[in-house]
Amino acid sequence: MTANEKIISNFETRIRQMLLRFQELKQENAALQATVDSNLQEIARLKAEIEQGQNDYQSLKMAKMMEITDGDLSGAKERLSRLIRDINKCIAILSGEEQ
Repeated sequence: MTANEKIISNFETRIRQMLLRFQELKQENAALQATVDSNLQEIARLKAEIEQGQNDYQSLKMAKMMEITDGDLSGAKERLSRLIRDINKCIAILSGEEQ
């Protein structure tokens, strides 16, 4: 084998190695791209889930604010009556001090 033939043989070997490495990297890239796509889909799903949860929370907050039962109304009336009595007592005490 002459020096040129050795160089050509060595060159062919290097080319084959490069082609094999290229195929390996191509497969690895495809696997990584599939992982990225899967992760992007998961992120989109989780974002939609968060948005739905936030909407549900806002709806529940609104419903709670609008919910006035008889017990709430009567409790509010009782508290208001107590406050009015306390205010009247304060006025009576202040009126008594001014005289």
